[in-house]
Amino acid sequence: MNSKELIELIHNSKKKTNCLLFIKTNREIDLSSLLGCGDKNGYLIFGEKNDLDLILDKYKLDIKESKYIIFTKNAALDLLDLSSLDARIEYGAIIRDHVTIKKGAIIMMGAIINAGAYIGENTMIDMNVTIGGRACIKNNCHIGAGSVIAGVIEPYSSKEVVIEDDVFIGANATVLEGVHIGKGSVIGAGSVVINDVPDNVVVVGVPGRIIKKREKLIDSKVEIVNALRTIN
Repeated sequence: MNSKELIELIHNSKKKTNCLLFIKTNREIDLSSLLGCGDKNGYLIFGEKNDLDLILDKYKLDIKESKYIIFTKNAALDLLDLSSLDARIEYGAIIRDHVTIKKGAIIMMGAIINAGAYIGENTMIDMNVTIGGRACIKNNCHIGAGSVIAGVIEPYSSKEVVIEDDVFIGANATVLEGVHIGKGSVIGAGSVVINDVPDNVVVVGVPGRIIKKREKLIDSKVEIVNALRTIN
């Protein structure tokens, strides 16, 4: 999905204010068209606020108490449906709809992945990583905790980040928009990558600079552990 398509999708979407509504009432409420449970001692109902407002209006003479808990406000896109993924998604990850996550990927606690992003097979997105819109991270990569992979949704002409196979990015690194990182390269912790990176090199610093070719000593420090990628 390119930037123009994604922007049009967001623009044309029905914006949603999703809520949890608690109602204490004198009578039973018809929940046949709603997601909720309860009895006349109290109901919990989840849905879009406009729909729940209709319930409050319909039963207003019988309601003793009501309270909203608001989860989103005019949200353009839902969260991604995780049910069909052949991947491991840990608690607290926030993944927007229209993200692609391939087999064996791991998304750790606190990671945020924006619409249009692509996560390849057996790639680990570690704790508190931010993946921006349309960023492409291919297979067998490790994106270290706290890193930021810039996203590009606007303007239309901007290029997305592309991270090729077998890349290891250390904790708290930043990759700016439009950067292409070549296969097998290593980005040191805390580095800020502002230019394209060729295959099989080591980049460190702010701004990031190539210090050497990747070698066996480096391989032992950034080895991908397949045992972590089992999901059964």
